[in-house]
Amino acid sequence: MAWLRSFLYFVFLAVTVIPYAFACVLWAPLPLHWRYKLTVGWPRLAIWGAKVFCGIRWQVKGWENLPDGPAVLLSKHQSAWETLFFPAYMPREVCFVYKKELHMVPFFGWGLALLRMIAIDRAKGRDAFEQVVKQGQTRLNEGRWPLLFPEGTRVAPGKTGRFKMGGALLASRTGAVVIPVAHNAGECWRR
Repeated sequence: MAWLRSFLYFVFLAVTVIPYAFACVLWAPLPLHWRYKLTVGWPRLAIWGAKVFCGIRWQVKGWENLPDGPAVLLSKHQSAWETLFFPAYMPREVCFVYKKELHMVPFFGWGLALLRMIAIDRAKGRDAFEQVVKQGQTRLNEGRWPLLFPEGTRVAPGKTGRFKMGGALLASRTGAVVIPVAHNAGECWRR
């Protein structure tokens, strides 16, 4: 039964992402705030679909501790679920730090590119971090929260990867507060 639910959810995502991506292109001329609000409708839809089709429920503890000012989110990365959840439900616009190559992914990448997040060229090594600081400061000034996965990639629940210093350095260089995020999404939605 689980495979059927997963299959139906996959079909749901595939059927909804393509028209939504075209809609993202249509509203590209709108101001960034409106583009963001409209575009994160699809991650909200995907989270809803995960609940309906797969029975994935979620609960947040600690909303009351979120600051009302500049902050850098540093989160575990276990699955695709949290990448959908953060932009859809955080109280501020979230901007991921990600590799620029994702813009080439049909549909998903196109919508991502229109949100002016923090896309970096990882081939530039040390200069890539300077891109993060420069763009991160700009995004913080816009009232947005940069989000980084300090381990750099998905890590299975209960495992720990090698932590990178980029997020902590971004917060230090910009004077922003760090919001550490722990979750167990990988237990419900594996890599």
